[in-house]
Amino acid sequence: MAPKKSSRKTRGTSSKSASRKKTTRKTTRAKATGRKKSTRKYGPKSRKKVKKAMHEMKGGTLRSGRSRKKVKSRKQAIAIGLSEARRSGAKVPSRKKSS
Repeated sequence: MAPKKSSRKTRGTSSKSASRKKTTRKTTRAKATGRKKSTRKYGPKSRKKVKKAMHEMKGGTLRSGRSRKKVKSRKQAIAIGLSEARRSGAKVPSRKKSS
């Protein structure tokens, strides 16, 4: 008996796939959806303030508000950094109003 031939083809050996041209897709989602290109929400000054607050928090020297308790939460450290940035006039979005 003769051995069976495999019906599976290996990639790239087919004459059809070798002659196909690669098509490139254009990625212009902002145009297609009609949205504006977004700008940065936070300026470089605010990034520095948040970085400094995070560094202090990790070192154990960042303290909060009137109580002057140590800040242990990452979110609170970011909030303090953004608050300082707002006071110094950096480009930071306004606070969200809590209901």
